[in-house]
Amino acid sequence: MRVEVFGDVLCPWCYMGKRRIEAAASQVTEAGRVQIVWRSHELDPGAGRILGPTAAEAMSTWWGEKAPERIAQIQTEGRLEGLELNLHAARPVSSFDAHRLIHLAAEHDLAGAVMESLLHAYHTEGQNIADPQVLEQLGVKAGLRTVDVRDVLGGEAHALSVKADERRAAALRVTSVPSVVIDGGPPTSGTQPSARLRLLLEEALSVSHGPGR
Repeated sequence: MRVEVFGDVLCPWCYMGKRRIEAAASQVTEAGRVQIVWRSHELDPGAGRILGPTAAEAMSTWWGEKAPERIAQIQTEGRLEGLELNLHAARPVSSFDAHRLIHLAAEHDLAGAVMESLLHAYHTEGQNIADPQVLEQLGVKAGLRTVDVRDVLGGEAHALSVKADERRAAALRVTSVPSVVIDGGPPTSGTQPSARLRLLLEEALSVSHGPGR
């Protein structure tokens, strides 16, 4: 059974969602049948590589006087998942190359590990995940070969894959991240508690026949 997760490295809820989705998938009765596929979804396709305002500063422009409360809520939710979300250190940039790196990782069964490395670097350490040197370090640390990472970052490899994911998101009517699509069904929020996500996976497994698609 294929579980597609549409998300962006820049999204703190996607970091929490990853924790919850992976926990749910590991706890179902037939965990071996669940295949998680990480799908690209850029929150800001027009962003550049140069660091600008912090995530907290950007949120202040969106939410005004409610921003401190919303930021505190996000950080509290993160701590419940064992995550340190430094919104005052993270600085939004283009995530396009990070998504290309995740597609490379998927070819080596390392997509989850590379996604984890990217999320931690951005949300906890405040690193620039649009910087090729940072991406190389994170990819290699997660298990990719240096030569493979350099080949991707030095060219256009997997650019079409990122765009294909985004077209698929539009076709499936994914409007927010993280979104979970179970065996091609309607998208559902990946921010739900892991117990609820597990229930959805169990229900899908109970009506699914044959090997995962």
